[in-house]
Amino acid sequence: MSKLALNKSSLNQQKRKLGTYQRFLPALEMKREQLMQETKKAEQLVRQKRQHVAELSQFIGEQLPMLGAKNVAVEDLVTLGKIHVREENLLGLRLPVLEGVDVDVVPYSYLARPHWVDNFVRSYQQLLQEKVGLSLLERRLYLLKLALRTTTQRVNLFSSVLIPGAQKNIKRIRLFLDDQERAGVVRSKLAKQKLLAARVAAL
Repeated sequence: MSKLALNKSSLNQQKRKLGTYQRFLPALEMKREQLMQETKKAEQLVRQKRQHVAELSQFIGEQLPMLGAKNVAVEDLVTLGKIHVREENLLGLRLPVLEGVDVDVVPYSYLARPHWVDNFVRSYQQLLQEKVGLSLLERRLYLLKLALRTTTQRVNLFSSVLIPGAQKNIKRIRLFLDDQERAGVVRSKLAKQKLLAARVAAL
């Protein structure tokens, strides 16, 4: 860290820095508040989606107990296809937004499979889509929390380190310059007195 210069140029530099920090801080604090609100919304959406996924999984298990039968293979009938995602700009963040999920169904004979397989295929398609939606919401929440933490660190840096540091430097330089000015006045008075004494002695 460079040594603080105790002069008027350094004083002006510290004043400019303080002004810049004080202008930036309110914007950072506002961004932090907005991020906190968006994070709370995202947490609520994640909780709701997790509950929905759990309820859907439970429903499938309750409505289709025959899934436990080993003689009917259904595991590979439904597979996840392409996931359609776009990005949105929110408070300077690039967050994913789910636009759609392609779920592929392997063609199967309606006559060769039990009638409940149709219900399984429909329910499992929905479950896969919901799980992808949950994964994307969790990703959004992670990015929001990360941005909130970074912004909070910046707010703390400005309010607890940079602004007090600049204020302390300004005070220190002013005290030094005031002392120098007082010392200059004293020297000037002493010089005048010496000059006056020398003139008197010369008479």
